[in-house]
Amino acid sequence: MRKKRAPDVLTLLRQEAGVSIARNGGYGTTSSVFMRGANSNQVLILIDGVPIRDTSSTGSPVALEHLLPDQIERIEVVRGNVSAVYGSGAIGGVIQIFTKRGEGPPSVSLTAEAGTDSTTRLSAGIFGKQEEIRYNLGVTRYKTEGYSSMNTHQYPNANPDDDGTRNISVNAGISREWGPGNEFGARLYAYDAKYQYDGSSTKRDQWDHGTSKEWTAAAFSKNRFTSNWDSTVTLSQTEIERWIYSKNGASGDYTGKFKSQASMAQWNNQIALSSDWVATVGTDIAREKAQTGAPKTFSRTNHSVYAGVNGDMGNHHLQLNARYDHVEESGSDVTGYLGYGYDLTSSWKLVASVSTAFLAPTLYQVYDPYSGSKDLEAERSRSYEAGIQYASGKTLVRATFFDTHTRDMIDWVSTGGWSGQYFNVGRTKNKGFELNGTTQLAGIDIRGNLTIQDPKNRDTDKQLNRRAKKLASLDVSKTLGAWYLGGDVHYEEHRPDIGDKRLPSYAIFNLNARYQINKEVSVFARIENLFDRDYQTAYGYDMPDRGFFAGVNWKM
Repeated sequence: MRKKRAPDVLTLLRQEAGVSIARNGGYGTTSSVFMRGANSNQVLILIDGVPIRDTSSTGSPVALEHLLPDQIERIEVVRGNVSAVYGSGAIGGVIQIFTKRGEGPPSVSLTAEAGTDSTTRLSAGIFGKQEEIRYNLGVTRYKTEGYSSMNTHQYPNANPDDDGTRNISVNAGISREWGPGNEFGARLYAYDAKYQYDGSSTKRDQWDHGTSKEWTAAAFSKNRFTSNWDSTVTLSQTEIERWIYSKNGASGDYTGKFKSQASMAQWNNQIALSSDWVATVGTDIAREKAQTGAPKTFSRTNHSVYAGVNGDMGNHHLQLNARYDHVEESGSDVTGYLGYGYDLTSSWKLVASVSTAFLAPTLYQVYDPYSGSKDLEAERSRSYEAGIQYASGKTLVRATFFDTHTRDMIDWVSTGGWSGQYFNVGRTKNKGFELNGTTQLAGIDIRGNLTIQDPKNRDTDKQLNRRAKKLASLDVSKTLGAWYLGGDVHYEEHRPDIGDKRLPSYAIFNLNARYQINKEVSVFARIENLFDRDYQTAYGYDMPDRGFFAGVNWKM
């Protein structure tokens, strides 16, 4: 992540196995993330362990297009149905984002970048640890004039003007340690983004724009009560606010406001039962509120209790998790995860798992005065996996077969004209094979993955929209003294889109480089879409042409 200097989190995620990204244009535009063919709202997003979901919409991952890597320390991706382990909604997988925190001696970092479409990015941060106090503060400003993403051949009435994006993000934290395993602190992550967009029906929408704001604040206390019992209590508040402005559109001026709030308390306990076995026990309770375009605010309470155990018995490895979720007026369920591994040798391992999931409708889907339905049931899913893994030195290769079935899918159904309502109407399935690995050959770092899947609607037997049956990525890089040189390619097969449209297959290549001038200063550059390919991830919206970007980083 630090070497690539990617403009946003979605660009990084696109290189992961089984992950597909759909954008309505360039950076900062509305986007969706599909993992192993699951719907975008079936991917659980965590920021520093706090689940983030926009309940004033359909529950899609919260504006990942606005999360900037400059304020992120690392990202962990878990593919597959792990709702019983991480929380409700992780049918396709989990994307867990960890923001930067203070480490080591006090230091300051400054980054400046410029490139195609009048794009600029400025970032500054201070972080460190002095005795028991850990602290960090980082700010990033990203701005681009953008380009005209609407394809006027597909939508002749679209406005061909450029559409830009502006984003400011902040990450801050402070904590104090007292003794091993004990720490108390607070952290904040926030962004404020503004973007322009064009509709497909009129050329008079050059004033159309939207804003997206999100902040998550948390206070936490980590305590080591005994030598084998670690406890963490987290109190958090998340707010998401979206405004949509449309002036002189085909149906007149429009202003929409959507606001989502979540107050949450989490208590997690890790208990070492022996040198080989660890138990996990915890509970969450949350109060959700949403304003869904109308003045009225809706709310509900959710709570969950979970427990798990994992450990080793010689060559055998076992993981068992169970979770109870209750969502006010939307039902409850017990979900589970059973995983097993067997060491064939010190390098080869067989793995298998079976799991279930529960995903309640959002407040928007239940209470929206125009399309909501109080009769909605939660979506439920069952998954099976089996695979083999090789790990030795710097080489890790894993082959996995997966099979997921989901029922009671929630979807918007037209009731005539522009009117519609949410119903439990669908069943989906996805069977597939996934191969991913990392290794080093002749000093060259290689990461690659291949996914072959068949995401279908079980009722119509049609391929799911915007999900390819084949997708692959390859990343190659090498460090030569002060130089770092890298390149990657991402491929997706043709796939359907809304309205029986078709998205052609595509492959895009990117290059990136960095040179360490001295201990404090480095310069970097990247070329996106090296061969200037024309491609779309959503019908009618062209993705960016070839782009050149360069910058400098100073750290002291």
